[in-house]
Amino acid sequence: MPTPAGLCDHCVHQKVIRTTRGSAFSLCGRAKVDSRFPKYPRLPVVRCAGFEERRPA
Repeated sequence: MPTPAGLCDHCVHQKVIRTTRGSAFSLCGRAKVDSRFPKYPRLPVVRCAGFEERRPA
């Protein structure tokens, strides 16, 4: 993803959506179950109540 997404880049709830034209969007999985979270947050995200750090595989 060319633009750093801030906290989202390290969050378990992030899913990167790529288009056939080469664009990429950061989708917040929390938005599916909690309307307080935007589906596609403004980047970079520097603060988020739903942040959960992704553990390395």
